[in-house]
Amino acid sequence: MIDEIYDAYIDCNQQITTDTRNIIKNDLFFALKGPNFNGNTFIEKALSNGAKYAVIDEKKYYIQGKTFLVDDVLNSLQKLALIHRKKNKIPIIAITGTNGKTTTKELIGSVLKSKFNVLITQGNLNNHIGVPLTILKIHDDHQIAVIEMGASKKGDIKELVEIALPDYGIITNIGKAHLEGFGNIETIRKTKLELFDYLIKSNGEIVVCNDDKLLINYLPRNIKKYSYGYQLSDINGELISQNPFLKIKVENNNNKEIINTLLLGSYNLNNILAAVSFGQLFGISLKEISNSISNYEPDNNRSQLIKTKYNTIIADCYNANPTSTIEALKSFKDLENENKLVILGDMLELGIAENEEHQNIVDYLKDNSLKAILVGKCYQKTNHNFKCFELTEQIINFIKNENYTNYMVLLKGSRGIQLEKIINSNIL
Repeated sequence: MIDEIYDAYIDCNQQITTDTRNIIKNDLFFALKGPNFNGNTFIEKALSNGAKYAVIDEKKYYIQGKTFLVDDVLNSLQKLALIHRKKNKIPIIAITGTNGKTTTKELIGSVLKSKFNVLITQGNLNNHIGVPLTILKIHDDHQIAVIEMGASKKGDIKELVEIALPDYGIITNIGKAHLEGFGNIETIRKTKLELFDYLIKSNGEIVVCNDDKLLINYLPRNIKKYSYGYQLSDINGELISQNPFLKIKVENNNNKEIINTLLLGSYNLNNILAAVSFGQLFGISLKEISNSISNYEPDNNRSQLIKTKYNTIIADCYNANPTSTIEALKSFKDLENENKLVILGDMLELGIAENEEHQNIVDYLKDNSLKAILVGKCYQKTNHNFKCFELTEQIINFIKNENYTNYMVLLKGSRGIQLEKIINSNIL
């Protein structure tokens, strides 16, 4: 059956969708199921909207000549992606890590696109559905694929690498996130390292931060690796300044480049060095790499600088966890500006560690004399004297009555807190 579905996928010009709202003519529709929906019930709508075929797993929705009945639609999508991956021998770069993987993916993609036709993961399609959908977008003219892999529980990365079969891999870092699903930091470590385990077995190549002893010490001596770091690495980097954008120096043997970026936060130095490393691995000169990185501009509220009529905002409110929040605060503390304000939203999905981790953040704010406003039920439970609100709408009403002018403002919180509403309200 899976071979027949693959033939249909080719017949549909490799057009796949899982959402009837986005169907274009001749799509192959996969009727996925979720906690609140059943794609099988949308078969007639999918076909009437232009889908050529549909893959289903409930017999009562079967339509002769139009549907493929399988045991499990998601499993079939993943098998289809694996077949397609095996038919396409292009290098695949896999990226995972607690923080920085999306920025690193975008930077690597920007560098490699200066010389190659590159497919990169779009948005946050980095899970058990998004990775196969990305692989199935590989066409004959693609030369490299850069695939982001996220994880929220043990075994997630192992599942994804066995679909993508990467040739290269990088773990940006290992920190505290999704503790509700993982349970503890050790499970996070083991899950992220599933990428290295696969590459070690398959004789792939690992790009690794030489300063991250947890990652470096895990690797056997005979593994193919390319390192980046502050010294004694294949690529060495140094932060020159951040006012507020990063200016860095990179060096490889006797070659040096100064890169002026549009990136914020000292934590992005390693993300940049990772992109430089992949550029060098694929034969791109430091000069070309420097040009690509200099022209890269972040968006979607990921360390994004927004200048308003009254203030300068660093919008880093797409996601937040204990590790990324502390790093953001450290970098923000070092910026040269007399008036600085931190607005923090809850860090979600921390499970039983929720109270402790939010208290740690509050303690850091107090210890470093940072002016702050907090948003969310988790921060409301902590011990502090900061202004704190349950909802973002409430903080908007508070700010309206305050006079924040000529401030540098950091917005950092989990996506569910919706701190971007503060930006959209034009009150800062």
